[in-house]
Amino acid sequence: MQIFSTVRELRFGDCDISGTAYFPAYLNILNGVNEEFWAHLGYPWHDVIAKERWGTPTVHLSCDFSKPSFFGETLKFELIVTRVGRSSVTLRHKISVGNQTRWTCTQVLASSDLDSHTAKPWDDTMKSLLETWQIHADEQPF
Repeated sequence: MQIFSTVRELRFGDCDISGTAYFPAYLNILNGVNEEFWAHLGYPWHDVIAKERWGTPTVHLSCDFSKPSFFGETLKFELIVTRVGRSSVTLRHKISVGNQTRWTCTQVLASSDLDSHTAKPWDDTMKSLLETWQIHADEQPF
């Protein structure tokens, strides 16, 4: 089972005046985690966007926030691939501090040609790579 995992410290600019994580900042952090995941796969965004002219915009996002997070905490982000489509990939994210889940998210990214702004099917190499990360419904840890 492949789970991509990374950590992020919750910084001052990620929080509201009370020191509680501000949900738009959460989404910005999540985008950075996605960027790190693609680099881990060997497809850093600065190359695929500038040189290959494709990207992976979010086309669906569903989040559940269960407990607040606070300035200075270290958030653990876990990412699994739950579905690989013709030109999309579904990711499931779990964000926690210690053994306490703070929020979860399901996200669908679409492969997109950045010049025509249309869906672009995964090439065989990318599709195979994403499928090696796919965890089927009966195996999903979160």
